[in-house]
Formats: sequence, structure tokens, C-alpha cells
Amino acid sequence: MRQRFAALLPAAAFAEFDESMCRAGELMGGRTLWHINATLTGGGVAELMNALVPYMQEAGIDCRWTAIESEPAFLDVTKRLHNWLHGFPGDSGPLGQAQRALYDRVIAENAAKLLDEIRPGDVVFVHDPQPAGLVPVLKNHGVHVIWHCHIGTDEPNDFTRQAWRFLLDTVSPADAYIFSRAQYLWEGLDSGKLHVIRPAIDPFTPKNQELTPTEAGDLLRAHWSIPDGVPVILQTGRWDRLKGHADVIQLFAAHIARDHPDVHLLVAGPSADGVADDPEGAEVYAECVALHSDLVPETRTRVHLLRTPMDDMRQTDLIVNALQRRADVVLQMSQAEGFGLVVAEAMWKRRPVVASRVGGIQDQIEPGRSGILIPDPTDGRAFAHAAAGLLRDRERASRLGERAHERVKEHFLSSRLLTELMRLLTSCLDGGRSIAR
Repeated sequence: MRQRFAALLPAAAFAEFDESMCRAGELMGGRTLWHINATLTGGGVAELMNALVPYMQEAGIDCRWTAIESEPAFLDVTKRLHNWLHGFPGDSGPLGQAQRALYDRVIAENAAKLLDEIRPGDVVFVHDPQPAGLVPVLKNHGVHVIWHCHIGTDEPNDFTRQAWRFLLDTVSPADAYIFSRAQYLWEGLDSGKLHVIRPAIDPFTPKNQELTPTEAGDLLRAHWSIPDGVPVILQTGRWDRLKGHADVIQLFAAHIARDHPDVHLLVAGPSADGVADDPEGAEVYAECVALHSDLVPETRTRVHLLRTPMDDMRQTDLIVNALQRRADVVLQMSQAEGFGLVVAEAMWKRRPVVASRVGGIQDQIEPGRSGILIPDPTDGRAFAHAAAGLLRDRERASRLGERAHERVKEHFLSSRLLTELMRLLTSCLDGGRSIAR
């Protein structure tokens, strides 16, 4: 599989990638590499794992990926943690003793099952807050543990600090921490354990593989009725308030629809029950439907809400691929983002992106060169002005798209991510830091 990158990468970059995979495969002989997160379908972590695990297995690593078992009340607590780590109140519910007891109980139930399979000396990547409680249990079991946190905020507030207090003692024992930005390292965590590793996309998955215009058109006709040739603005992502879907609908109605009567807006996300660890999805989608219903008829006919099916992930990914390739301008009006894989996906497809200057998005886009960043994620007028400008100036939009593609090729492909992950894995098992069985 990794040989496919030889034709895509500079020779030196491919050699580095190939060597890192081979070295990790040699050192992992007799051990198992585990990845544990909250869900096997939907969301950025699941998407990363679906792409990365086959490469690790091809390298001879016994790599296994599993999700913890949970319940609705537990997911309410972890969604609260998710929002608070981003600095947002979410449902404004508590994180007190009752929530601590619930969290610990679910973690203990999962640990009892997992420790039947995970052996001392194995290496475990624990992803995000949901399974973070496993870290001390696994350490006590003689396992090397890496906590990979995909979320965070550059400007902590009281909500963020409360979330830290809930999780800090739990994740502190990990042998290493991975964050996508150095600013995400929590107060009280050992900076010597920090590894900044940014997510990436795989160019060969159904979501990112090349599609001809005919292939993309055939995929879309089955799900979306829209005239051929009309300009399209697209925003995609989970039905999460932090993604800003409702804000995009409002900015289109207020600042684009009247002056650009031929432009259509598409807001797309997974089916409401398609992301198992996100209990707010159905509620946020319903809010978007209500906003859509309140639009004046001439605007409503040009605003489209699409829920992609989640029962066939390959088909779903191909649909998203086709949507992104059909878009003339891609928006990402997120209030917060740990990284934002959808931005890298659109950039890879040479789309001009207008996005909030928040979190990991600002590491992907070079302002004015490979996309446009809006400083205030709530400034609908600024987003509308930038999008409309790109629709008018197609040459500029094309230049931004080409530079965006090159930016992703150089910095945000899975070959680079795997190289950095395998280096970290190697450092854990080599140089006197490996754990003897």
C-alpha cells in the first residue's frame, strides 16, 4: 500500500516514510499496537483510523483498533468535556461527583474486558477524553500508553480549566501526549512528554481519490437535485454547534442570496445517528431544518441540507468527495476546531476555502495564498464578502485552489502523519525506553 506514495512524494520524503514504517514493524515484533477511541464510525478519529490502520498492518505490526462501550449518560458527560475543552459551555451541565462516578464506572467496565486481551508490553494509543480513564489502568498493567488528544483551545477559559481538573490526574501517567498544536498542552501536564503531530488525509481513500466530473455528477444526482452549472457554496461536517452550520445558513440568507440569485448553498453532514459519540447531532440538525423552513421561498429553494447515509461508509465518502469537487467555494465557519480534516480534504481537491482563523485550521491555510482566513468566526458579513469575491474572481479562486493542493501535498498527507507516529512508537521501544515483557 505505501508504495503508492512513491509516485506522489519526493524521493527523500518517500524514503523517510518507508524507513520509518519498516523500523517500527521490526521493533513491534511480538507486541500488539492498540488504538482505542469512542466510535468506529463517524468523526475525525474514526476516519483517521480507517485510513492508517491498514498501513501499520502492512508494515508487519499487529495493529488492532477498538472502541469503548458506552451509554447515553456517559456520552452526555464526554460531549460536555468536548465542548469545555474547546472553551464552550455546551449544555451547561455539571461535571461533579455524580459525573465522575459515572465516567469511572464505564471506564472500569471497559477496562475489565480490554485487559483480557491487552498484554503487558503492548503499546496503546488512547484517543481523546472518552477513553482517557483507561490510561492509569493500562499503565498499571505494564503497557506503554500514548494519549492522543485531537481537541483543544488556544485560549483556555473557566470551562476549559474545569475540564482539565476532571481529566488531568487521569491522563498525566501517559508516557507521551500527542496534540495537534503545542498551545493545546494542558496546564499541569509534563511538557517533556509533548509531541506535536498534526492530523492528515489519505489521498487514496474513497473520500479523497480522484473523481472525474462525470463520476462526481453521477454520484450526486442520486442524492441532490440542483441545476447543472450553477455556482455552489459548500459547508460540510458533523451536526455540531461548534461547526457553525446554522451560522452559514444565516449568512447566506442575509448577505449572499439577494445579490447573487444564481448561487446555491449546500450544508452537508452525516445522518443524525451516524456519529455514535455525539448525542447533540439530531438536535443541531433539527435547528438547521427550522432555520431552513423560516427562509423566504426564493432563498429556501437554493439552500440544501443533506444528510449522508452512514450504513455504507465507502459510498458516503464518495458522496462527500463528489460534493467537495462540485463546490465552487468551500466554507468552514467553525467556532472551534482541534484541526479540521474537512479543510484539508477540500484543499486537496483544489477548492478555494474560506475558514475561521481558529485552532488547527490556521496551521493549514496560509492567508491569502492557499485560502482565506476570517479572524472572527461569527462575522457572517466577512465570510459572505470573501465567498462572493471568489465567485466573481474565478482566476483568483483557481490560484488559491492550486496552492491549497500543494500545501496539503507537502504537509498534510497520511505519509507524513505515519512517519511521525512511527518515530514516536520507535522512540518508545528503542533507546532504553522499551518495556520488557
